[in-house]
Amino acid sequence: MAAMGRFEYRALGTGVVVLTTDPSRLAAARAAVEQEVAAIDDACSRFRDDSELAEVNRAGGRPVHVGPLLLEAVETALRAARLTDGDVDPTVGEALRVLGYDRDFAALPPTGRPLVRVAAVPGWREVWLDRRRHLIRIPPGVSLDLGATAKGLAADRAANAAASAAGCGVLVSLGGDIAVAGDPPDDGWSVRVADWHAAGPEAEGETVLVASGGVATSSTTVRRWARGGEELHHVVDPATGRSAEVVWRTVSVAAATCVDANVAATAAIVRGERSPAWLDSRHLPARLVRPDGTVVRVGGWPTREVAA
Repeated sequence: MAAMGRFEYRALGTGVVVLTTDPSRLAAARAAVEQEVAAIDDACSRFRDDSELAEVNRAGGRPVHVGPLLLEAVETALRAARLTDGDVDPTVGEALRVLGYDRDFAALPPTGRPLVRVAAVPGWREVWLDRRRHLIRIPPGVSLDLGATAKGLAADRAANAAASAAGCGVLVSLGGDIAVAGDPPDDGWSVRVADWHAAGPEAEGETVLVASGGVATSSTTVRRWARGGEELHHVVDPATGRSAEVVWRTVSVAAATCVDANVAATAAIVRGERSPAWLDSRHLPARLVRPDGTVVRVGGWPTREVAA
């Protein structure tokens, strides 16, 4: 495989990795990725008071004029809700706040007050959009969270922008959510799939080759915190308003886009035992890992021997 350019930095509360097939074009790719990631953060962050999403969340039921990027991000989240029958729902923001995920994950205390109530999830149909006038309105008391879709969308947009700017193949990883664009290396991009995106090559997992689209992993093991002795994680089941039952510790999915891979992986965490059949019926290659380490592969995900 030819030499490649590599650049890493932190944004969106997680690690960003940029790879290019032509090392001499890394600077152009880096600039394009940084611009896209900064724009997504400005528009979609739930943890910044000055983001457009924060303005929508505190509008108290009033329509808010938003830019095209937030409008695209909310439309993407609503599409995800439709495709998953509401298992991935952007109106989980208040439920996440009540559970204790009310700031960037790195700032969460290791323990907290006991969980004394659960917030109902209003449902994605409560979100009103006027695409022509770029208006968004949510009911009072509803809070949007785009965590299941915005990072994947950012990876897709960043990879496409970087490939266009650099004129070569590009891989962008945002905290392990991976999108590729342009011509890949001859054998494809080598991607290590593990429980945590920052794990080293020696960590339990497997390596796959990716030529197009995206790969995303949703986990119940990394973003965890405690409330009064109760272990919680960031994937909310909209049907209960609580952290989803831990049937899978991680789900990794490959799809035509990173955002679709992320949506499918998140929905699989929520759906639990129903997930393998659902993913297989949609021909989505997926690797699901139970808490005891048992691996289930569906949809054409390569076996360990082939993947290695």
